[in-house]
Amino acid sequence: MPNSSSITQFLLLPFTDTRELQLLHFWLFLGIYLAALLGNGLIITTIAWDQHLHTPMYFFLLNLALLDLGCISTIVPKSMANSLWDTRVIFYAGCATQLFLFVFLASAEFYLLTVMSYDRYVAICKPLHYGTLLGSRACVHMAAAAWATGFLNALLHTANTFSLPLCKGNALGQFFCEIPQILKLSCSHSYLRELRLLVAGVLVAFVFFVFIMVSYVQILRAVLRIPSEQGRHKAFSTCLPHLAVVSLFVSTGMSAYLKSPSMFSPSLDLMVSVLYSVVPPAVNPLIYSMRNQELKDALCKLISLWFLKQ
Repeated sequence: MPNSSSITQFLLLPFTDTRELQLLHFWLFLGIYLAALLGNGLIITTIAWDQHLHTPMYFFLLNLALLDLGCISTIVPKSMANSLWDTRVIFYAGCATQLFLFVFLASAEFYLLTVMSYDRYVAICKPLHYGTLLGSRACVHMAAAAWATGFLNALLHTANTFSLPLCKGNALGQFFCEIPQILKLSCSHSYLRELRLLVAGVLVAFVFFVFIMVSYVQILRAVLRIPSEQGRHKAFSTCLPHLAVVSLFVSTGMSAYLKSPSMFSPSLDLMVSVLYSVVPPAVNPLIYSMRNQELKDALCKLISLWFLKQ
């Protein structure tokens, strides 16, 4: 059996062994990737360009778009290349880098979503204190804290995972490098240390998720008390997209990490992983732009201006 010192590469789980379906997977992922690049790129450009969108809510949305771009770029290009060239290989250093970046960006995104729920709570439930509690310096500090916490979380998990002795081969049961799949290759009880860290991380994430849900219960109660129908519509239009993004991200992520090993077949396991790692970055721009009139208006102005200059 190989040990961790002799492993120079891992074998990722392919979506299919049929060449035609491999090419179909390549084109499907290419379409999703281009949609994510376009959608998140437009959000970043529009918010940076339009002075009216230089508010805390859109500042956090810009950070979310950056994280989504990073998340999908960490996973999808490598999977596309493997399907195109009919290979399963990812080198040891590449696997460690991919795992670190994905945990970093996904963790930071979850913490940022928590901050965004707090932003909506203060805006709707404590509007008179909004400027005080969410000034520009406070927003920068909260966004920086989300990025820094994600970085430290990724550093801890990556160092722990790749310090384990590996002796059960080098084949991963996933289309990208994921912590549970690396742990399955460990031949030492020291993997329990990383497993405990994962459980602790899930518990912390659950606390943040409860905070998000409590915030939205308070927001819902406040919105229902707004006498103006137009006011209620505006409040819902800024909150419902965020709630949809949180629900998609958390539900699919929990399904992937908390499932029993025997619960899903390998093919279904791949689909669940796609739902939490690939789909959210692609659909988040659509979710936000569908119900946010300010963002849609600014985007239309930007596109019109671009066409007029041609």
